[in-house]
Amino acid sequence: MVVIVIVVGAAIIRDGRLLAAQRAEPARLAGGWELPGGKVDPGESDEDALVRECHEELGVKIRLTGRIGGDWPLADLGSVLRVWTARIVEGEPAALEHLALRWLGEAELYDVDWLPGDLPVVDALREHLR
Repeated sequence: MVVIVIVVGAAIIRDGRLLAAQRAEPARLAGGWELPGGKVDPGESDEDALVRECHEELGVKIRLTGRIGGDWPLADLGSVLRVWTARIVEGEPAALEHLALRWLGEAELYDVDWLPGDLPVVDALREHLR
């Protein structure tokens, strides 16, 4: 039986800018930039996992506003990324589990070194920042 690991990501957009988070670990991904999020726990819905992850990683409460694409394959075979646009409804993002956070406008989207799995999603998000 093949088990597919579901990873969820939040495209948090505020004032036409996308929140990017710089990975602290594991070592092979450290320094790369990603959308905030993480793995879905057993018995947890994708949406609940994403709300939980953003609270744990950023200290914020979010509201999901729409799904971006379908399943985005990740380089480590057997994992897919599922992404939602979101807005912050409580709190201000802090890098609780990341090295840094940055708000990126459309012209700045590629100023950071996105992880390969997030890059196609970032390309798809450009229209949401206009």
